[in-house]
Amino acid sequence: MIRRHHRLLDRSSWAALRGRLAAVAGVVAVLAAVLTGTAAGPASAAPAAAPVSSVSSVSSASSAQLAVGGWICRGTAVPPGYVITSYDAGRCNGAGASYTQPAQDPLWICASSPIPAGYVLTDHVTGNGPCLGDAWLMRLVTDGVWTCAGSPIPTGYVMTGHYSTGCRGIGSWFQQLAAPGLSICPGNPVPAGYHLGAYNSSGCAGLGSWVLLRN
Repeated sequence: MIRRHHRLLDRSSWAALRGRLAAVAGVVAVLAAVLTGTAAGPASAAPAAAPVSSVSSVSSASSAQLAVGGWICRGTAVPPGYVITSYDAGRCNGAGASYTQPAQDPLWICASSPIPAGYVLTDHVTGNGPCLGDAWLMRLVTDGVWTCAGSPIPTGYVMTGHYSTGCRGIGSWFQQLAAPGLSICPGNPVPAGYHLGAYNSSGCAGLGSWVLLRN
């Protein structure tokens, strides 16, 4: 009887001891969380996100300013779809600046301006004031348009005529949509789906021409 009672006391003591150890471990965990800042509460709350309306207003303002155009320093890339319409040598601390604006039809652009896809050059003047040099009249391409020498040839178009004194003396070229049977001038890229046929030495104002044929 005495031994059995002694064993029961031992088991009770161990149970009490385990409970106390668990309580101590819990207190230690809470203290560690407080010290490391991982405990839940106002101090650990994430900062509030910026209101969507303020971000939208900033984006709208930037877009509106970009749509109007503006000055960029010399050497800065011209944004896609924009052209240069003026130049000021005194801006950007004397380095010079170009005025850029969205492409439109028609629009006079400076000689250093990029030409967006789908546009051609249809006129030319020298000594233009805003450009401090040559300027070109840029227009959207149409089927059957006279363009200046050096003008881009948009995809799907070909040159079918030449006028040596056109475009104020620098020469001009007649552009048309590619079609079977057209006689095209030298220097044309052959559009996809076509090949060159018979050659005519007197075609294209004496420069020679080739008949355009479907593959």
